[in-house]
Amino acid sequence: MDKIGFIGLGRMGKPMASNLSKKGYELVVHDVNAAAVDELVSLGARKAVNLAEIAKECGIVITMLPSSVEVEQVALSPEGIFPNARPGGILLDMSTIDPLATERLHVAAQQRGLSVVDAPVGRLAQHADRGESLFMVGASDEDFKRIEPLLYAMGTTVYHCGGVGAGGRTKLVNNYMVVALCQMNGEALALSQRFGLDIAKTLQVLFGTSASNGQLRMNFPNKVLVNDTTPGFTIDLAHKDMSLVLGAAHALKVPMPLAAAVFESFSLARASEYGRIDFTGIADAICDLAKIPRARVPEGWKID
Repeated sequence: MDKIGFIGLGRMGKPMASNLSKKGYELVVHDVNAAAVDELVSLGARKAVNLAEIAKECGIVITMLPSSVEVEQVALSPEGIFPNARPGGILLDMSTIDPLATERLHVAAQQRGLSVVDAPVGRLAQHADRGESLFMVGASDEDFKRIEPLLYAMGTTVYHCGGVGAGGRTKLVNNYMVVALCQMNGEALALSQRFGLDIAKTLQVLFGTSASNGQLRMNFPNKVLVNDTTPGFTIDLAHKDMSLVLGAAHALKVPMPLAAAVFESFSLARASEYGRIDFTGIADAICDLAKIPRARVPEGWKID
């Protein structure tokens, strides 16, 4: 069994690494947050002295980092993964990054006898906690077989979307729809509140028609509608993902006017200091901007 390196123990990475450790994988971990590293060490992982140590010891290195900048720095810097890895090693990147960055990493890895697999994550932080994540994978058939058991140790659903880069591009399509629906739901809820409608009855109607969507049915009732905007996926990260969507679309000459409007709404929310709350909190940002009471369901309300 390969020794596994894990770099990036944030809100998503930490529970994923924890699930690997609990299922018997030998982990060497690294993060700028010492407390997160210590938590993994308490589960049996070992703290890496530096990135080069991880590269030299581990046949598979997982990265779960905020953006393309951090992933490329970790992979390509002189003390990073690629210059120090053994031939045959795999960089398994689970971050959501620019597809062009994934392509650059793929080329650089091949030049060193290494491989890249992109496997960004679907679902939310609470799913990662329970080991119920979904993965969209871009990989060669050979590399996919090698990393597939790791993904099932961290999640329940794995889709091999195609060659390297296909996973990240699938994630951008997915996240575009997720964030756009979040914006639409926030606007609709604000309108319902301005109309003076009973929110419980309005939701009952929406859930019974084709207006219903996964964000409104599965996410909003567990977050902003019950006054919980502690971040599972922040407005800042949603904004970052929309910038990746628009960048990729512009490069390929795909017009996406709705995406541009959603991006600017999230830009406004960030400028108004909502960036660190859960992205369902866009509903609060819209209500606050319009001076409308925030949309909240009554205590004890349940989805029928």
